[in-house]
Amino acid sequence: MSTPTSGGASVLVASNRGPISFSVTDAGQLVADRGGGGLVSGLSAVTRHGETLWVCAALSDADRRATANAPRGRLDHHGYDTGGIDVRMLNIDTQTFKRAYNGIANSTLWFIHHHLYDTPNKPHFDGRWRRDWEGYRSYDEAFARALAEEAAPEATAIVQDYHLTLTPRMLREKRPDLRIGHFSHTPWAAVDYFRMLPDDIAREVLLGVLGADHVGFLSPRWAGSFLECCAEFVGGRVDPGAMTVEVDGHVTNVGVHPLGIDADFLRERAAQPDVEARRSALLELAGDRKILLRIDRTELSKNIVRGLAAYRELLRTRPEWKGRVTHFSFSYPSRHDLPEYREYTAAVQRIAAEIEDEFGTDDWTPLHLSVNDDFARSLAAYRIADVLVVNPIRDGMNLVAKEGPVLSERGLALVLSREAGAATDLADDALLVNPFDVSATAEAMHTALSMSSEERTARARGLAASSTALPPSQWFADQIDALRA
Repeated sequence: MSTPTSGGASVLVASNRGPISFSVTDAGQLVADRGGGGLVSGLSAVTRHGETLWVCAALSDADRRATANAPRGRLDHHGYDTGGIDVRMLNIDTQTFKRAYNGIANSTLWFIHHHLYDTPNKPHFDGRWRRDWEGYRSYDEAFARALAEEAAPEATAIVQDYHLTLTPRMLREKRPDLRIGHFSHTPWAAVDYFRMLPDDIAREVLLGVLGADHVGFLSPRWAGSFLECCAEFVGGRVDPGAMTVEVDGHVTNVGVHPLGIDADFLRERAAQPDVEARRSALLELAGDRKILLRIDRTELSKNIVRGLAAYRELLRTRPEWKGRVTHFSFSYPSRHDLPEYREYTAAVQRIAAEIEDEFGTDDWTPLHLSVNDDFARSLAAYRIADVLVVNPIRDGMNLVAKEGPVLSERGLALVLSREAGAATDLADDALLVNPFDVSATAEAMHTALSMSSEERTARARGLAASSTALPPSQWFADQIDALRA
């Protein structure tokens, strides 16, 4: 058991990725880049609760160099602009990090929760995998140790996501005085899929999360799956009505905290000159055609290949759209150190080439595929799109579906997978589709493209209202309040 730190932080956040990252210039100088996203926005709202600290991992060689130069990894004490957030970055052994991050978090837990395995061939839970699991344990232990060291007496610590499922229990053993939360940004696997994990590992994961006092999810569906898995593997007392799990006298409350978007930040950023320039360039490419848009990471769960196949089927079955629509597909690189992701990116590029070969003419490019990250271009595309397609196989929430309607300038129809967490919030104004049904998705694209501008505008207005109802600041504050109730 660790001793409470006098003068330590009263609110702590732990996540694999932090609010700041580093790169190295050609001259060899370290450059700090502040992150964005809902979690960064949300943390700013809890400064009223007292001193806050964000514990994260060094993800690159540049991060490790910065951490090595900062006493105990405290970047806020070393002159870096952390946006007013105290940050401790952990320089975890490179081999341990790779085993935890690639071997377990991204190749096992992500695949389990998103139902991604090619089950005739994978997974293999063998001796090598068990070695990776030991690395994952060590990784989570490093976070638990840092949180225990930094927390003030009776502080609040909220642990983020599938990278750190074991940390809450480890932290409780070190600091039973703390109020501990865990939040899952991903779906939680259905019990029949979760059962693929070795029994002892399934139980360890669940008990690790149940070390928290409050466990949060983005959707009632994911919370329900978690409770079912607890009943199957942990025992104890699971009360689905009260949404509680009691194990060895410790009660964990399970809550649902949907995440909206920071509309003010998006609108301000979307009005900047670099976005305006990209908007003009995209309009020149599209001409007077309707604009169909998708924006994803090249992530297996995002279902890009089926989405492009649906567009191809649209052009085959609804020939009236030939020459009258332009599809922008921005598919940003993701996890290229894993072979499955390299092959998936190649598959996206193959079907894009097939669409161009089949339908392209001298004066019409049916599909513009880009596989480089350009946030300003994404914001510009949101502004001018007529239809946004978001068709993941499974998704914890999907903020793309919420960002587009907020920035839309001419009314936006949303084709949305019913398997995205966002479907719970946006169902009334979106066109919901089965992400595996290519023909139905093609027909939804046709319906969306055929809508009157008045209907698109009305739908976009409803979507925007739903998307901004729970901004990141409120999302995070609600979790703090749940822990302190």
